[in-house]
Amino acid sequence: MKELETLGQVDLPAQIAAVPQARRYVRDLLDGVNHPYADDALLLLTELVTNSVRHSDSGRTPGGRVTIAVARHNGTLHIDVIDAGSTTGQHPRVYSDTDPDSGGGRGLWLVQQLSSAWGWHETLAGRVVWFQLAGR
Repeated sequence: MKELETLGQVDLPAQIAAVPQARRYVRDLLDGVNHPYADDALLLLTELVTNSVRHSDSGRTPGGRVTIAVARHNGTLHIDVIDAGSTTGQHPRVYSDTDPDSGGGRGLWLVQQLSSAWGWHETLAGRVVWFQLAGR
C-alpha cells in the first residue's frame, strides 16, 4: 500500500485574486502527476476557494489567509482548503433548493456531485473543507 504523497501546499491572501492563483498552483502540480480528473479538481477548488474568500472570517479580516494543500494516495487526489472558519455560525452546507437561474449557491452541490468524497471539519486554526477525486 502506497503512503500519502504530499504534492504541495500554498498559503494565499483571502482575496478574490486568490482564486486564479490557487487554480494556477494546483494546475501546475497536477500537470506533473497527470491525474485523470484534473479539470474537475480545478473546478471544485475554484468553488471552495471562492467560498473561503466570500464566507469565512479569512475573507472578512484584513490580512486573512487561505491555504490549499494537495496530496494523493493510491491514485486518489485529496485537496484541502483551509481558512479561519466563521464566527457568525456559518458552516458549509449543500443547498437543495438553489434557483438554477441564480448566480451562485451551487458550489458545494458541485463538490458533492463531482467528488468521490468531501467534507469539512473545524480545527484550532479554523476550518478545513476537503474533497477527493478517485483516479481510474
